[in-house]
Amino acid sequence: MTLDEILDNFALLDDWDDRYRYIIELGRTLTPLPEADHVEANKVQGCASQVWLTTQVRPDGADGPVLSFVGDSDAHIVRGLIAILLSLYSDKPADDILATDPATIFEKLGLKEHLTPQRSNGLKSMVARIRRDAEAALAARG
Repeated sequence: MTLDEILDNFALLDDWDDRYRYIIELGRTLTPLPEADHVEANKVQGCASQVWLTTQVRPDGADGPVLSFVGDSDAHIVRGLIAILLSLYSDKPADDILATDPATIFEKLGLKEHLTPQRSNGLKSMVARIRRDAEAALAARG
């Protein structure tokens, strides 16, 4: 699902209970992360629930390295937040990833006011991990 589709669907939902249900539904659409990837090396530090994120880099994109992500969590709402992040960042050039400020999107969705501090910190940790992977892909390019 594209970020624009998510934003449009979110706008149709007035009630936060419905929005939470929608976020959970988004989590159900995630590509499954193979059990073998549920390892410490893929864990995102700083999340209250368990979150795993794998990164695949295609170094030869027209605009530099392109990163694709697959993520998973043991918490339903967090899986939905991962789905939103992946719609924002996955299959994008590293430069675009680094130039994208997720705060604007989270504000549009109203997530800033409706997430617990722990979930907000976890979201920041996931974004930081994605940005580090993008920086590493650019550095590897030389």
